[in-house]
Amino acid sequence: MMSQSKPNPETLERERVVFEFIKNNPNQHHNALMKKIVPQFMAKTTFEKTRDSLLEKEVIFVRADGNMKFYTATENYDQKLQRRIERNTTIAYHDLKLEIKRLDIDYSHKTIDEKILIVDTLLQNLIRTDNGFTILDSIKNPKKTLYRDEHLTIQQLIHQVLSIIRKDKDFEIVLPSISSNMEIYVPIFHNT
Repeated sequence: MMSQSKPNPETLERERVVFEFIKNNPNQHHNALMKKIVPQFMAKTTFEKTRDSLLEKEVIFVRADGNMKFYTATENYDQKLQRRIERNTTIAYHDLKLEIKRLDIDYSHKTIDEKILIVDTLLQNLIRTDNGFTILDSIKNPKKTLYRDEHLTIQQLIHQVLSIIRKDKDFEIVLPSISSNMEIYVPIFHNT
């Protein structure tokens, strides 16, 4: 199951700072780089977590030269990012289809809290997966919907999840509980 949280501005700024130092100082080893960043921009553990996050996202990579580590910006990052989005989106898409098949069988045997959590998580992940296909459509050909079948299937899966909760005995409790989270994914207009 996917899990992602919205990045906060501080994290984004820290990643930018570390990335800029790495990009502008490609011949600086780990300790020299850390001396430039710590404590002026962040603490040592924050630097290490930020570096690890950039490595995990493949924004940077590490090469060892003897016992020293050097960080470098990843070449062709845009292509690697596209492949990672495509891989993660496709895996999530197939996993979600299997989860929803199981949901049809298992849902009625869950507690109300489990039902709320499962449905909320599934709907969030379906929407994220659809967003992944939308991003891929935009990258590959902004004038065509290349993932039309996948978008349609996700639409049908969302309908299937809503149908499962609609026919359940706890429907009147579950739907209001998940509705506030569903509103996160639709436009908000304020009356003024």
